[in-house]
Amino acid sequence: MTRRVLCNGAALLAGLTVAGLRLAATAQESTNRVAAETDWSVFVEESPRACWSVSSPKETVNTRGGQPVQVNRGDILLFVTYRPDDDVNGEISFTGGYPFAADSTVSVEIGNQTFQLFTSGDWAWPANPEDDDRLMQAMRGGAEAVVTGVSSRGTTTQDTFSLFGFTAASEEAERRCQ
Repeated sequence: MTRRVLCNGAALLAGLTVAGLRLAATAQESTNRVAAETDWSVFVEESPRACWSVSSPKETVNTRGGQPVQVNRGDILLFVTYRPDDDVNGEISFTGGYPFAADSTVSVEIGNQTFQLFTSGDWAWPANPEDDDRLMQAMRGGAEAVVTGVSSRGTTTQDTFSLFGFTAASEEAERRCQ
């Protein structure tokens, strides 16, 4: 199942959650790091075939009611993924380390451009391949991405990712999954 099919909500959410958990677990446990490009790393798994570049934030700010707060979050990661068996070619995803508020979106600001990602559980994605492509182009041309989301507990999070090395890492991941 792919996030591109939006007609069967319950099945889609279940599939996204399973795929997201599998990707996060693989990213955390993988010893198959094949390259590092400045602030981005490239990983490859053989079965099923998947290649991705990933980065963690350089800065994180958590607020509630406009005031900074300390919160416990899991892994905070920004990905671009290639899974040839699933026809996934450059899928951007973000996990904020917490469940997102129901029916919320996550914003990604790069320069003067803002993109909206839909959420499911702990994960957020662009809505379709065209939005992936637009976001990918902005990431390739930008210096940083500021990702803002709201947790199910009402905490606003703002994570700043460096985009230095993104182009080389995403191209390396794509090349390895052709």
